[in-house]
Amino acid sequence: MAQNSTREEIIRRGAALIHAQGFNATGIKQVLDAAGVPKGSFYFYFKSKEDFGLAVIDYFRDFSRAMADKYLTTDGLPPVEKLSRFFDAYTDLFTKMDLCRGCPIGNLMQEMSDQNATFREKIREVYFEMQKGIRQLLEEARSRGDINADMDTLQTAQFIIDAWEGAIMHMKLVKDTRPLTVFKKMVFERILQIRRD
Repeated sequence: MAQNSTREEIIRRGAALIHAQGFNATGIKQVLDAAGVPKGSFYFYFKSKEDFGLAVIDYFRDFSRAMADKYLTTDGLPPVEKLSRFFDAYTDLFTKMDLCRGCPIGNLMQEMSDQNATFREKIREVYFEMQKGIRQLLEEARSRGDINADMDTLQTAQFIIDAWEGAIMHMKLVKDTRPLTVFKKMVFERILQIRRD
């Protein structure tokens, strides 16, 4: 296995473990065993466990970007419809994972924000990138007249991503997609509906 592909395999396997059980509960040996990499090789690819964790956050960011590219930039669909399909795609993913694990960025945000300032800043970058993508769609929808002209798109995008992460946590608690359904109903049938005065 080439050096770059070995590093990528360690990140990929480690990301799956961290998604399932958290960063602190995931040991270096466990990651190397999962990747089929000899013991002692870890520090050839990473300076520290923190360095590895930051690379895993980049891995999760890449996945988030790929989802956004697939669902939020689809040509020919109204922006609100793109956003709706984006959340539906994630709901399908969570269902395939038996409603376990949830959002890896949200999980790390909960676990690491109070423990490590470097992690917090990196996670914050990803979180605000997600928020920015939603805001751009809302800006487009507002310019088309699809949502209220006086809507504050920055605050609305922030609320949507915060509410989504909360709904995911609730989903994990009750092992049911109903919190995600309620989220969608409130966002798309209330917040993003044009007022008819």
